[in-house]
Formats: sequence, C-alpha cells, structure tokens
Amino acid sequence: MPDMENAVAAIAGAKPSDNDPIIRIVDLHKSFGDVDVLRGISLDIRRGEVVVVLGPSGSGKSTMLRCLNRLEEPTSGQIIFEGEDITAPKVNVNKVRERMGMVFQQFNLFPHLDALHNVMLAQTKVLNRPDDEAKRIAAEQLARVGLAERADYYPDELSGGQQQRVAIARALAMDPHVMLFDEATSALDPELVRGVLDVMRELARGGMTMVVVTHEMGFARDVADRVIFMDGGVIVEQGTPDEVFNHPKSERTRAFLGEVSLK
Repeated sequence: MPDMENAVAAIAGAKPSDNDPIIRIVDLHKSFGDVDVLRGISLDIRRGEVVVVLGPSGSGKSTMLRCLNRLEEPTSGQIIFEGEDITAPKVNVNKVRERMGMVFQQFNLFPHLDALHNVMLAQTKVLNRPDDEAKRIAAEQLARVGLAERADYYPDELSGGQQQRVAIARALAMDPHVMLFDEATSALDPELVRGVLDVMRELARGGMTMVVVTHEMGFARDVADRVIFMDGGVIVEQGTPDEVFNHPKSERTRAFLGEVSLK
C-alpha cells in the first residue's frame, strides 16, 4: 500500500503544529503468537483531549495503551507521537516515555522509599535533575494530588488510593505531554476510588492530554471528551459520552452498556 506508506512518512516527517493530533495511530496490529489482539486500530488524539477507552476484558484496550509507549511492540502499523514515528526501528523509546507518563493498575512503588523519594527517583535517574530540584518538584506534585502531609510515609503506611496518587505524582513529576491510565482504580477498594478519580478530574480540567482505560462509567460520562468502545481488537464505536452512552449505534455497544449497568 504505497499511498498509505507515503502518507504516514509525510506525517512523521512534518513539523508538528498545535492543530495536529498529538498522537496518531495508523492501522495498528498486535499479535501474540496466533492470537490477534489488535486488528487494525486507527485513531487520532488531539492535544488536551481526554479519551476514555471502554470494552470487555480481552478487547485489546490495555494492549493498545501499552503499544502507545512501546511497552508492547506493535506487530505492524505506525504510532506518530508529536510528529515522530515512534514505531521506527531506531527511535529512542526511553525519550518517548519521558513525554508519555503511564499509571498502571498496580502502583509499583519502591517499598524502601518514602513517598517523596519515590517521586524523586526517576527525576534524578532519568532526567538527571539535581536532588534539590527533584525534591522541590516531588513536593509540589504530592501536594497536587493531596498528599503533602504524607511525603515521609512509606508505601505500607499508605492506603491503596494514596499509593496510586503517589504513582500519579511520580508520573507528573516527569513533565509528560500525555498521561496514560491503565485501569488505575481497578485494584482499589470502592471507598478509595473517589480520591484517585478526583485527581484525574483535576488533571483533565487543567488541560492534560489523557488516554484512560477504565470501567468507571461515571468518570467517562463526566470527564471524557470522547469515548471509544473496543471489542475483538477493533474500535466498534466512538463519540461523545452522550452519543455513546445515550445513543449507541452498535448492538454490541448497547449489550456491553447493559451488562455494565446491571453490575
């Protein structure tokens, strides 16, 4: 498909402007052995947009997210991030990840470090920030997520929700241009979910570009600019929260939403 290849090359080689998508996914495929998990995903994500990705388990939504920062290697297709084809063979993946923060289902904090030093560590090791600057930024980001008074607490002294907020602060301290959230609240007890979602809402209000894989329908309704519904490795439907939740076009979307509403 030379026309597609030329178009992608032109996109990747062009100097990005504020009007360009910050992320452009072009015909993305991912297979694990004989299992096709992603089957031709194409999607543009605009700067400042909050995109919420919904779908049943095994639909490919988390795999798509992990492909965005190359935690999973795409089988084929292109991902253009800020004008650069980050699926190109010689791309510096670590530099890409500096601009694309990710928050996982599990918090992945270092148990021997307090909250402040968990947030400082990547700044000093990856960005080579001096300790005093990293400490100042870590304190600012902990305050941003409502944990200024827990800076000297160790992970086992924090609730699950507080640990997840430390993980968010750690990602934000790297000054990312995009934040990816992969089921960030699914490991939390229900009473701890609100604090994490409140932090995510504040980030959205502040204009952060966010791609959020979640089962939190209330968050999707309230915060998303666009909702993507995936199933079987493809995008079945997308639109505003009102379009997807109140006027779904696909029978599969309607069935999924009906199942979720019964839980």
